[in-house]
Order: sequence, then C-alpha cells, then structure tokens
Amino acid sequence: MLLVIDVGNSNTVLGIYRDTLLERDWRVATDKYRTVDEYAMLIHDLFRLAGIAFEDLSDVIISCVVPPMLNTLEGLCRQYLKLTPYVVGPGIKTGMPIQYDNPKEVGADRIVNAVAAYEKCKCGLIVVDFGTATTFDVISPEGEYQGGAIAPGVGISAEALFDRASKLPRVEFSRPAQIIAKNTVCSMQAGIFFGYVGLVEGIVSRMKEELATNPKVIATGGLAAPIADATDSIDLVEPYLTLEGLYLLYRRNCNQSAVSSL
Repeated sequence: MLLVIDVGNSNTVLGIYRDTLLERDWRVATDKYRTVDEYAMLIHDLFRLAGIAFEDLSDVIISCVVPPMLNTLEGLCRQYLKLTPYVVGPGIKTGMPIQYDNPKEVGADRIVNAVAAYEKCKCGLIVVDFGTATTFDVISPEGEYQGGAIAPGVGISAEALFDRASKLPRVEFSRPAQIIAKNTVCSMQAGIFFGYVGLVEGIVSRMKEELATNPKVIATGGLAAPIADATDSIDLVEPYLTLEGLYLLYRRNCNQSAVSSL
C-alpha cells in the first residue's frame, strides 16, 4: 500500500492506494504545532477504523506547502512507519518542464495538480485549485508548466469581510437563490459566491486570450463543484486530482520492484 499525503495551509489530505486504486482518503486540519507523536496517534486511529496497519504500508509520498509540517511528517515516517518518504520538491522527477523564473518557487501542490491534469487529458490546460489560496496554473499542449496566477481563497476573503466590517456577520459559503438579495446574510453570500464565479471567469478568459488557444479547464479543491455548477468556464471537476498526482509522481520516482509490490 502507498500512503499519499498532501499538506495544505488549512487541510491535510491523506490517501491510501492499493495498486492503482485510491482505496481510502481522509481530510484533517493542518496543525503545524502538532508533534510527531500526535500525528502518529491521529493517523493510527484513522487507519485502525479502516482496518489498516502501519505495517501494511510499503511507501509514502508527501506534498507540503507548510515547511514546519514537512519535518514533522518525515519524522513520523521514519519513527513510526520505518519508511523514508518521497517528498515533492527539488530533485524529484516530475516529467514536466517548469517554465518559471525560479522553478523552486512553484508550490508543490501546483506541480502535483499539473502533472495529474496533463496525464489525464494530454492537452493544453488551465487547472484551478480552490484551497486556502485560489490558484490558476497553465500547462501547454506539450506538457510544460507555463505559470499562472494566485488569488486569495474564498475562506480568506469571507473571513476578512467579517473581521473588518463590524456590523457584518460570519456567513456560510453558499449559493443564494438570487444575486439581488433581500437581507444582509444573503447579500454577503451573493457577493462572495458570485464574486468568486466572476473571478474564475475573468482570469480564465484573460488567460485564454493571452494564450490565443482554448485550453480545457479543470477544477479541484473543496469548493470546485459548487463554483463549477455556476459557470461555463470550468469543463471538468476532479476532486482527487492532487492525490492522483502524488501517485503518478511516486510511480515516476520509485524503482520497478517497489511498484510491483503495491
């Protein structure tokens, strides 16, 4: 079994691959203050509920955008799993040229998403990831990572509105019945929801104009589905894109005997 771990700023997603199948997945809050032992207990309990033991794992691959967490998870792998994890970063084989001023600046999650999306579609792409930040990544028809854009995520914007406007409440992210709302809560929901729909449509449209092509647009992340339902700018929603990318990168970097033992 292969354990894949994607550490984001807000959530950490774990998945178990058996052969080519994503068998189980879990989402937990990212907490950089948890110790190696605390994360070991958390993951052990999740595994126990699924009938999985640490000894069942043959390998681990990690994508992490929270530096303190990487040391913690590497320590967990060595101390409790008795494995040295693969880590997405400099030195790992991606199979994708990175056309960025400084390739080391590209977040590991963006590269993982790009690899998975291109493997899936084999065409020019824009990948939109709705996470703590909303990222837009462009992949050429030849499979080159060309760059992209980063915007504040929905949660950050909604929380800032609540924090800075004293009379406005904290609201749930939800699509309202209409854009012209009749109360404060629905007015905020309309502005947040349709504001992000407009953000996606505007950035995707400008990217296509700059590229002078019509790439396929893939969305991932927790809010991908509701946003996609409200716009024609997104062609495909892939909720497990990052985990699939981690699996692909593992296959490209492990030796053949490790692959066959999955």
